[in-house]
Amino acid sequence: MNPIFKHGPSPQHRLILVLFCSGLLIFFDHKMASFESVRGYLQSLVSPLQYIANTPKQMMTWASENIITRQELMAENQQYRLNELSFSEQGMQLEIFKQENARLRALLASPLRTNMQKMVAEILSVDSDPYSHQVVINRGATDGVFEGQAVLDAQGIVGQILHVGQTSSRVILITDISHAVPVRVKRNGLRLQASGSGRIDRLTHNFVSHSADIKIGDLLVSSGLGEKYPEGYPVATVLSVSQDDSREFVQVYSTPTAQIDRLRYLLLLSEQKEHSIFAPKSSQNTSLKKSKSKTLAPVGANNAQSVKEEAQ
Repeated sequence: MNPIFKHGPSPQHRLILVLFCSGLLIFFDHKMASFESVRGYLQSLVSPLQYIANTPKQMMTWASENIITRQELMAENQQYRLNELSFSEQGMQLEIFKQENARLRALLASPLRTNMQKMVAEILSVDSDPYSHQVVINRGATDGVFEGQAVLDAQGIVGQILHVGQTSSRVILITDISHAVPVRVKRNGLRLQASGSGRIDRLTHNFVSHSADIKIGDLLVSSGLGEKYPEGYPVATVLSVSQDDSREFVQVYSTPTAQIDRLRYLLLLSEQKEHSIFAPKSSQNTSLKKSKSKTLAPVGANNAQSVKEEAQ
């Protein structure tokens, strides 16, 4: 079927018509605002499409932010846990330091004489032999430790230095079966000997006569005999007194005042030797002898030289 009109408007005419209509619409919209309501309706119709088109981007942004936030939270949680462990460990160390500080204060507050030198030592190890009560401390010959030096804790006498090394020393405790301490009863001055029994909570006292005035609860202090331990330091408290007429002596047992099973810090005592005006006498004698030998040497040499001249 052939169309009635074979030729329509030319493309140039169509372009001019479109431009004219566009110009009219722009004029009426700008000057008269005739299409504001139409534009609002069109915007309302198009906005759901815009939301739908923007949904994938929003989902990707939300997912990335959520993943990043979760990772950050996990990292912060892990860091908080590490900080909690670190703070807990520091809290435990602080508690340990408080206890050690209290022990050192109690140790330094022990009744020291003014003419005593003191040195604080720490226990490095305890002898594992159940029949030998000995410990090793972190002080040695380089610190001025010597064999036989008295060792105390905050409550009383612990023992004495047995062997000395360069940086460490071995201490024999008063409860060792091979150790003995000369003591006296603080109440009346009765002299006894406290021997180790092999138990950390008991000392034995041998050769105590039936007439001895000793009671349960009496405090035994060092007597100073033997010059191993200074006089007047607590050693033990009388635990039991067993009088049996069938025995020749009374059985007396006591408990050490020192906390033998809880030792951590120890105090080493040594006497300060006072310098007397007579102390340098030996040194003066030696110096005099040296000076005399120096003065006599040339005299002998001169005599020998004179003898040679006379022989010639």
